[in-house]
Amino acid sequence: MRERLGRRFGWLWAAYAVSTFGTRFALNAFTLIAIVALEAGPAEVSLLAAAGLVAGAVVALPLGPWVEFRRKRPVMIGMDLIRFAAMLSVPAAYLAGRLSFAQLLVVSVVSAAADITFQAASGAYLKALLPPADLLVANGRFESTNWTATVLGPPLGAAAIGWFGPVAAVLGNAAGYLLSALGIRAIGGGEPPPARTGGPPRGRDLVEGWRFILTHLKLRRLFVDTVLVNGLILAPQPVLAVLMLGELGFAPWQYSLAFAVPCVGGLLGSRLSRRLVARFGHDRVLRTAGLLRVCWPVGLAFVHPGPTGLLLVIVVELGLITSMGVFNPVFATYRLGQVPADRVMRTLSAWSVTAKITTAALTALWGALAAATGPRTALALAGLLILATPAIARRAARHRPRAPRSSCPAGRIRR
Repeated sequence: MRERLGRRFGWLWAAYAVSTFGTRFALNAFTLIAIVALEAGPAEVSLLAAAGLVAGAVVALPLGPWVEFRRKRPVMIGMDLIRFAAMLSVPAAYLAGRLSFAQLLVVSVVSAAADITFQAASGAYLKALLPPADLLVANGRFESTNWTATVLGPPLGAAAIGWFGPVAAVLGNAAGYLLSALGIRAIGGGEPPPARTGGPPRGRDLVEGWRFILTHLKLRRLFVDTVLVNGLILAPQPVLAVLMLGELGFAPWQYSLAFAVPCVGGLLGSRLSRRLVARFGHDRVLRTAGLLRVCWPVGLAFVHPGPTGLLLVIVVELGLITSMGVFNPVFATYRLGQVPADRVMRTLSAWSVTAKITTAALTALWGALAAATGPRTALALAGLLILATPAIARRAARHRPRAPRSSCPAGRIRR
């Protein structure tokens, strides 16, 4: 039977759905606008992709301690409205003939910072909204929604860009954020302010999320694993696009098909995750799905022209995305369960900041590596390094950093 998580979660889920669909609808829209409308070159396009992530992560860093002891729903609404206004400024400037590369860069930074803050606040709000037994069901629904949006959003966004121009997708993205804010507003109900622990915010609160992660044995291992694996999966994607669309001669629709069809595996994996946990337990599912997801990317180094090459990419992506569909909701649920309520915001912010900066750095590095050695060599190296990530994460977990000194006066009493 389909479990009912209540009306309030229903509105939260609906808000997540429209926001995610809007984001997928506008996938690569900024790149197209920079190339088509502003005649930007490869260096500027790369700067737009990487600098937005890094600068946004830096801007979001001090927001974690500030939001931690505030009601999360108003913060989520505020972040949605900020993203709505930022996105809406792009088509407005475009229609007025005043759009510039600098504006695209500023919007990228603002959106990235608001994304990090929103995701951390929504995780904290979900933990307070539902009992622990329901978190896996909720995260499974978010995961299935994410993959559904990934299947439907990019093709529809590409069609809108073809019919109405590049800013059409950005308008759709802005509308998604506005509808998300309205959905979160419709949740209703009271939200008591979080109880403050300790004194007023201090400078060291900026690193409290990392301090907690790195002194928690299992979270430290998952942190290293997920940051490296996700970064090494995403970083070679531009290289793969250049190889498939350039040297191998695949048409754009074939390239899109190769990544849209496998998203069905994400839907399947997210629906299976709860049943697998019920049968085998969180730890075993995390280990198995985590190992399975690193086995696939090395196959991309063997992509070749023709139908069999396209089929190879589809099979590799299907295996990878299905494994991620199982892993992601179980991982998100386990992480929420391990973090105390008064540290959720800072911990999730630290996690997201690290992931975005790592992905940006690896993307730039893999672009340079592909230029020096060739796209296929760069893809092969990424696949081999991903295979090594479980061992790297295990090694990181063995070396326990010194625990931070307690901020509680009792913790400083000599015994």
